[in-house]
Amino acid sequence: MAKLGNLKKSRGILRARRHRRIRKKVRGTPHRPRLVVFRSLRNIEGQLVDDDGGRTIVGVSTLAEELRALKPQSPNPKVELAREAGKLLARKAREAGVERVVFDRAGYKYHGRVKAFAEGAREGGLIF
Repeated sequence: MAKLGNLKKSRGILRARRHRRIRKKVRGTPHRPRLVVFRSLRNIEGQLVDDDGGRTIVGVSTLAEELRALKPQSPNPKVELAREAGKLLARKAREAGVERVVFDRAGYKYHGRVKAFAEGAREGGLIF
């Protein structure tokens, strides 16, 4: 990634800087992979990553077939979809033999959809 010192401090650049700072400390192993979250304006996705092997174990997005049929009627439908995506990721992870993960919020605040995704993964049985 390019040096970010002299550039205008946009939200994306500040998030990238926070993400690098987090990634110095957070590392995924085959026994305890990293649960990394990506949030766009419309969707959220999560992946279990084994950093030692450099591979993705399981990935889920709110664009997944299982979640496309859901039409939440709550005041915050994106938050509800994020929670359901977390539950789906946890179910797929447990099928793949993963129970413990380390959470990587990727520079986003632990708030809103990111928090709902994490809580959904916990409700689904992941431990972090």
